[in-house]
Amino acid sequence: MTTTPLSWQELSDLATAQFTPADPINGATNAQSRLRLFGQPESDVRVTLYRDNHAWCPYCQKIWLWLEEKQIPYRIEKVTMFCYGEKESWYKRKVPSGMLPAIELDGKIVTESDDILLALERAFGVLSLGMKDPAVLPLRQLERLLFRAWCNWLCRPSRSVREEQQNRHQFIEVVAMVETALAKTPGAYFLEQFGTADVIFTPYVERMNASLYYYKGYSLREENPRLADWFDAMESRPTYRGTQSDFHTHVHDLPPQMGGCWENGEPQMLVNKSQVDNGPWAGLPDATFPEPENAGAEALYRTIKHHDHIIRVNPGGNKLVDEALRSALTNMIAGTTCIPPRGSDAALRYLRDRINVPRDMSIYAAKRLRMALETTAALVGDAQGDPIPFNHRRDQNPVSFASS
Repeated sequence: MTTTPLSWQELSDLATAQFTPADPINGATNAQSRLRLFGQPESDVRVTLYRDNHAWCPYCQKIWLWLEEKQIPYRIEKVTMFCYGEKESWYKRKVPSGMLPAIELDGKIVTESDDILLALERAFGVLSLGMKDPAVLPLRQLERLLFRAWCNWLCRPSRSVREEQQNRHQFIEVVAMVETALAKTPGAYFLEQFGTADVIFTPYVERMNASLYYYKGYSLREENPRLADWFDAMESRPTYRGTQSDFHTHVHDLPPQMGGCWENGEPQMLVNKSQVDNGPWAGLPDATFPEPENAGAEALYRTIKHHDHIIRVNPGGNKLVDEALRSALTNMIAGTTCIPPRGSDAALRYLRDRINVPRDMSIYAAKRLRMALETTAALVGDAQGDPIPFNHRRDQNPVSFASS
């Protein structure tokens, strides 16, 4: 039925009744935490992790996941990556290069993700097997080989169809080596137990899965059975799910970080691109674990927390965006048909395109919110929001979200 949008107070009451956020200190892995104790006293904290506000940096994700898996008590200080805004002066005084991630371990600053892992291993022991273990070293080399093949295909424009196919073939050859490595163990992980090797592969394999689907029409997860099993095993881990991003966030955050990502224009690529950008977002191979029952309630809760800033930065104008956003949230949480104000379609799609996972919310919550924004916008028109920048993401400056 058609209805009027709920008030912010009514929406807030529903969110409070339907969603209880995880304990950020001792609960499940999440992007909002500033302190992680895992049930231990705060006096045990020896580590401060400096990671990006955006919860996107791949090297930060590697350290973040390692600390979560080892359950090492740590503090989190969040820093703006240059792509999204100006890097904080306090951080540049501490780390003059501005490099992320960094840790402060027993008062000493360590940068470079591999050096950080080695320092953490010396202080707290290894995660299954260490960085220099003879079983891990060749897998570290294989990950770098895969990374280079991915960059060569994704980040360099092909001058001909033949060159595009050569780059694709070279990448698939390395993927076959990864499949062989995964097949050497009876389980789904790179070695007999989950450990350092899996942590090292995680950030960029996740980004490969997204970017090649979108820019090249190639589905890494769906076309490689061993990697599919590895992704499934990773998604069984709450630690990984707390750091995991979605296709939409990755494909639009990668170009300015990588110096560009190049489409091949093939039919499957165009189909994939349209689905990632415009939906439906259900069924994308960015997450295959069952959707939590409270995904919609999580999306509502997180949006309400930041709704003042969300409305303020939207180009559509405060009054229009306020009513349109309440209409979309009402439709999402109540299953109604609440028609937004005329002319709000572009404003709703502007927000649809700027939901960030996991900074703002988890994958399935983001899918629910994106779908609500799209279906609500479609009730009044097909206008699109301002395009997503390709050379930077200053439209996603996270400072206001982090401070609210």
